[in-house]
Parts: sequence; C-alpha cells; structure tokens
Amino acid sequence: MNTLLKDVFGVFKFVEGLYAGIRRVLVPPKAYSWQTFIYLSVFSWIVSYFAIGYIKDIIAFFGWLFLIAGTAWYTTEDPLRVPGTFMPVGAVITGFLVSVFAFGNQEDVITSRTIVFWPTISALITAIPEFIEGNDTDAKARIPKPEDRQRIIVLVASSMLLSCWIQFYFVVDNWFQQYPSLQADTFKSSTIVVRTEERVKIPRNGVVILEKLQPIVVEQIAERPWSEVEKWLLPQDARQQVGVKQRVGTLGREVIQKNLGKYEEKELWHVEPRVANTKSGYILDLLSIWTGPSSNPRGYYLKKSCRIEPVAATSNSDNKITVAEIECDRASKLFAGSPPPQPGEKNQ
Repeated sequence: MNTLLKDVFGVFKFVEGLYAGIRRVLVPPKAYSWQTFIYLSVFSWIVSYFAIGYIKDIIAFFGWLFLIAGTAWYTTEDPLRVPGTFMPVGAVITGFLVSVFAFGNQEDVITSRTIVFWPTISALITAIPEFIEGNDTDAKARIPKPEDRQRIIVLVASSMLLSCWIQFYFVVDNWFQQYPSLQADTFKSSTIVVRTEERVKIPRNGVVILEKLQPIVVEQIAERPWSEVEKWLLPQDARQQVGVKQRVGTLGREVIQKNLGKYEEKELWHVEPRVANTKSGYILDLLSIWTGPSSNPRGYYLKKSCRIEPVAATSNSDNKITVAEIECDRASKLFAGSPPPQPGEKNQ
C-alpha cells in the first residue's frame, strides 16, 4: 500500500513539475515580455484570417512585427553563438524572419531574394546592439570601440560576400533553366560550375530540333516521284539554292518556336541543310547550329543524316515509276566547330 501511494505521489510531482515548466514558458512573468509579443502575433494572424481588404494586410503586417520582436527578444536573453563568430543564433533566426517578411509573398513565402539577403540581414541585426548602450528604458547611441569595429566590419563583409555567392548560384541556375544548352559545352572547363559527368553531354534542345524536324522532311520526300525530289534537293540555279535553304530554314524555325518556346535560348539555334551526291542517290544532312556562347570560338552543331535513294514503284494506272525512299540516322551527332559550307560557298 505504501509503495502504491509513493508511486501515485511520484506521478503527481512529475505532473506538477511538468505543468510548472509549461506555465513558466507560456505565462509571461510580466506584461512587458517576449511571450506577449508572440501571443500578439498569433492573435493578429487569427484576426487577419477573418478580415478582408487592406485591413487584413495591416493586421498581418503588425503580426509579423510582433513575431520578429518576440523572437529577437527570446533568442537574445541567453544567446548561443554561431561557432567561430560573435553572431548569436537568435540573430540568424530573426534575420530569416525579417527576410521572409521583406521579400516573401503570399504565393511563395521563401523566394530567392529571401535566401540571398538572409546572411546580410542577420549580420546587421548582430551589429546593431554594438551601436547602442544602456538598458531598455534608457538607451543612447554610441560608437563601438576600435577592436569592436573590426569585428563588425569583418562579420558584415563576410555575410555580404556569402550573399553574393548565393545570388551567383541563383543567377547561374536561371541561366541553365533558360539556356540549358550552356551546360553541355560552355561550362565544361569551368572552375566555378562542377560537372558530375566526365563524358561529353549532347545539348538536349539541339537534339529535339532534329528529332521534330526529321518526320516533317521525310513526309515531303518519301514516296514522291524521283524527279520532284531531285528538284527539291538540287538547285537548278543560284536563286533556287536560296529557296532550298529558306525552305528548310523555315521548317526549322517553326519547329524551334513550337518546341523551344519556353526557353530564351530559342533565338540561338537555327537549322540549315546540306546535300551531297552518292553513287545511288543523295545524302541530306540536317544541321541544328548553336550560335550562342561556346568554349570553342567557332561553336558547334548537331547533325542527322538522311539517305535518299530511288526505288521502283507502281502507280495507280499500273505504270512503273521511280519514287524516293528516305532513311535517317536514329541518333544525332555532335560536332565542334563551324558547319561545312553550303554548295558553292567557301568555308570561312
């Protein structure tokens, strides 16, 4: 019986101690405390949920101010320092809240600017108390001691440098989103962008252009009378040569606009044909040419070759005719340097 009573009293003491600890955290010791600011922020957000219009924004604005003030107060009462610096961890937390408040939005609370400005804002929050002396009721501005000034300058400058490197990451990431072909060649020997693959990477958009262009060209050539195909492939005079180049170029531009419309790099690709004679027919090379930045001064291009040969066929009137048969490579090939010249042109 005595053992049972001891266990019961032990449970009561544990619950009492737990309640006292929770009460000490949740109940402010006085009205002017960090808990009051946190409760005001929660209350403001609850009220703003039911408000509308500009009143909703004003209440939410003060909710953020109360949250930042309460967090800053709580985390600076017994500050834990970031290793190797005199920056309190509380300043890092408060800096994040200030950055989210200043640069976030309803659609995306954490934006790239939020992350970029976070280190600098945290450093400035750490430096502000160094310019103030006194207590909560009697404070005045002061100039820090020379040794403190050096620490402040080093901390703020280091944080700004970190912000610059984070911003550089977002800039390069945006380049790769809008110009994905840069990853394949331009940064292959970069000391800034680290490649995880040693093999040469073929630009995906260049491949897409040729993959989408091939069936369009095949449709215009396959099973057409051989005489028409030869007129389509071979110019009879200089004016028609321009027409052939324009015809394939126009098809290429349509393919680029349709399939690369979401990329800024669509203006840096263009398509050209090359035609060569063989013993049995012709070879038509479809080239997607990159005109953007490249590690090679002469750029690069991708090529897909199509072999065109005459074959015998029977027409609707049972007459024997010769039509074109076309077969294209399954994969595109990457070449460094300028593409081969057009027939009748000199290589630059």
